[in-house]
Amino acid sequence: MESFPFTLVILAFFILYVLASSIRILNEYERGVVFRLGRMVGVRGPGLILLIPFIEKMVKVSLRTVVMDVPPQDVITQDNVSIKVNAVIYFRVLQPDKAIVEVENFLMATSQISQTTLRSVLGQSELDDLLSQRDIINHKLQQIIDSQTEPWGIKVSNVEVKQIDLPQEMQRAMARQAEAERERRSKVIAAEGEFQAAQRLADAAKVLSEEPSALTLRYLQTLKEISAENNSTTIFPVPIDLITPFLNLGIKKDGEK
Repeated sequence: MESFPFTLVILAFFILYVLASSIRILNEYERGVVFRLGRMVGVRGPGLILLIPFIEKMVKVSLRTVVMDVPPQDVITQDNVSIKVNAVIYFRVLQPDKAIVEVENFLMATSQISQTTLRSVLGQSELDDLLSQRDIINHKLQQIIDSQTEPWGIKVSNVEVKQIDLPQEMQRAMARQAEAERERRSKVIAAEGEFQAAQRLADAAKVLSEEPSALTLRYLQTLKEISAENNSTTIFPVPIDLITPFLNLGIKKDGEK
């Protein structure tokens, strides 16, 4: 009779253990791949999941987007420039059953295929293309990696090349090239300004040569500006065209007399 309570305690613990091993709760972003005696029987979740104790086993898989850093890779470009490049990849599991059954560790496998693809694609490109056509390179990486991970039920949504480390000699050469390009643009802009100024002066000279009255008005305006700036008496020659009408008028009056 004394061992009876002890047996009840053991039985109660056994029942609690069985219930704990048979009940699972999955969040909205999780799915469970269920195996029964080693054979996959389906994908369950989210919510409350009931498993047959000692017969069924569940592997939990997250469906959220994974942001994975691709470690820096040493790459030799097509034009024989040694660089170091790292990237970031965004992917998510679309088919949990394939992610568990088709590959041993889908996270490690995706990381490894990303590293090899990064070295391969960038090694086939020139340095200028890597620096100026980053979007094209990213799209190409995304397509290649996504095609490789598709059999595993994984969708690669985006790949971004984060940083390209150049050798010190190449950085100095690019700095000199950028400085030369800025100097060239400065000279072109200055020459364009000189050309426009000369063109305007030529147009003004053409107008004044065709309209003598315009030249006279410009002359009088200049005299006005001089008198306004210098508060003193200024002696200046008067163009003969200004006084010719008065001289002709005087000659006509003398003839009439």
